Amino acid sequence: MNLYEKRLSNIYDWMAREGIALVMFEDTEGRRDKTIRWLTGQPGDALFFLSLERKCMLVPWDINLANAYATADIIRSYGEYNRVPRKAILGAAKKFNTPPGSKIEIPPSTSYPAFLGYVGDLNDYDIICRERCAVSKAQKFRAVKDEEEIKIYRKAADITNLLINLLEKNVRSGKIKTEADAALLIEVEARRRGCEGTGFETLAAGPERSYGIHAFPGYTRAAFAGQGLSILDFGLRLAGYTTDVTLTFARDPSAPQEKLLSLTEKAYTLALGMVRNGTAARDIAAAVDGHFAKSKKAMPHALGHGIGLEEHEYPSLGNRADNTWTLEPGMVFTLEPGLYDSVYGGCRLENDILMTDAGPEVLTEARIIRL
Repeated sequence: MNLYEKRLSNIYDWMAREGIALVMFEDTEGRRDKTIRWLTGQPGDALFFLSLERKCMLVPWDINLANAYATADIIRSYGEYNRVPRKAILGAAKKFNTPPGSKIEIPPSTSYPAFLGYVGDLNDYDIICRERCAVSKAQKFRAVKDEEEIKIYRKAADITNLLINLLEKNVRSGKIKTEADAALLIEVEARRRGCEGTGFETLAAGPERSYGIHAFPGYTRAAFAGQGLSILDFGLRLAGYTTDVTLTFARDPSAPQEKLLSLTEKAYTLALGMVRNGTAARDIAAAVDGHFAKSKKAMPHALGHGIGLEEHEYPSLGNRADNTWTLEPGMVFTLEPGLYDSVYGGCRLENDILMTDAGPEVLTEARIIRL
């Protein structure tokens, strides 16, 4: 059984328990879902159908790309269905001999007008569109990485660490003078080392813009790593999977700025010390929030999040009442405590953590760099 078959098997088993005859996944403009890549290897722009008979059909926009990258029982061009999702789902139902009256589930991202269109065109079937669905189930399955995914992550982390060291070297030597210098170096060096590129838009904020959680725009020609605090948040995408790290560069920080740095470093150490298999993710986030509260500070974002084919996946590491995630082997997630001040600027320290049977393995080497 190959890795895609193992992943598909979990979805098929869930379909059997739910009594769903046909499920559609969609990865198209405005309705992105990386689950299709996770289940087939298809890089994007496709519909994917799973039958209760444990067969699957991929309907890609680019048939040549699918033939090069994807694995599925059946691959049909979207053009065969006039690039109309409702025609494609009818084609899949016919291909799999789906009996009339069967339940067919469409993605929860489907708009209400589109849902009515499916109901009208597939009136021989029971069309289901809901939150607790195959898509949400697959997202939970994706929270625990398999051996192949972990192998990719270790390699991606190695490349990320090379770039972290290169960035520090070039900042110290003066080669990186602006936010754009830092961001463009990451883009070029990532591709030079075999990555698909960056996992998301790089956020490079010099001392004048580091007060924001996510700088807008992502980077400019403004000075970087000058006096004060500068933030650099980036990720590298390798074989579909992205890392996510944040460095803070501190040059001659003032006493209030040094306080922000010290509190953030201590928060990171506190969080990492609590990371254990079976630990409630919310408990770790609550401890960090409590740490900041003692100094009358507040972190305006979650402590961390899962990463994978998307930069934000499960598990959640936030201090919300509805966060019921517990840590377990195979999870890959960030720890990223940070503080931000409109006068003194901001700082964040973010690394990627792999849970193993023996406990946490810190994959990346992001740090606060004092210049």
